[in-house]
Amino acid sequence: MKTQFAVIGLGRFGGSVCRELYQLGHEVLAIDTNESKVNEFTTHATHTVIANATDEKALTSLGIRNFDHVVVAIGDNIQSSVLCTLLLKELGVPNVWVKAQNDYHHRVLEKIGADRIVHPEQDMGVRIAQHLSSEKIIDYIELSDEYSIVELVATSKVADQTLADLDIRATYGATVLAIKSGEHMNVSPLPTDIIRLNDILIVIGHNNDLNRFEREGL
Repeated sequence: MKTQFAVIGLGRFGGSVCRELYQLGHEVLAIDTNESKVNEFTTHATHTVIANATDEKALTSLGIRNFDHVVVAIGDNIQSSVLCTLLLKELGVPNVWVKAQNDYHHRVLEKIGADRIVHPEQDMGVRIAQHLSSEKIIDYIELSDEYSIVELVATSKVADQTLADLDIRATYGATVLAIKSGEHMNVSPLPTDIIRLNDILIVIGHNNDLNRFEREGL
């Protein structure tokens, strides 16, 4: 069965989420108070509707409690974002993801039961800063304050060696989850698998260990 999503707020962030989910083949209900934005998404969502998501009756009439995931991407109006999130949780929506504007907004969303809180600009800023800081870093995903996943380019220092030869886990405390060679993705690589020059290593670990591996191991 297709997963059902509702996206509330069709600005840059919400609009991007809506388009991508629909393109991935999911059922997507797109909601906004702005008629022109709603009309813009008629070809990028399964259903579109003009509605005030801070109105409990409006949400109930849309059958919002039947959706698996609801993304609250309301723009700069923190009050509307909080009220909408509160109503969704009271209506029993199992997974409510919310875009936060700042740390204060984040704390309030935590207290009222938001299942996942995202900071798109901040998260993207971290990823760009990591990419800029080293030519070896292709991408960076923060899992928590201490642990991350990073994509690193294999240099001549590690090329033509196996994972067993390098023993990255024992030496640096990091784990290679996958090796990407061109279009081929080797998930859960074997100790005997050989790393080639310019392969992409997808590595998980403590941030200190990842930094040390990037500085010393590559």
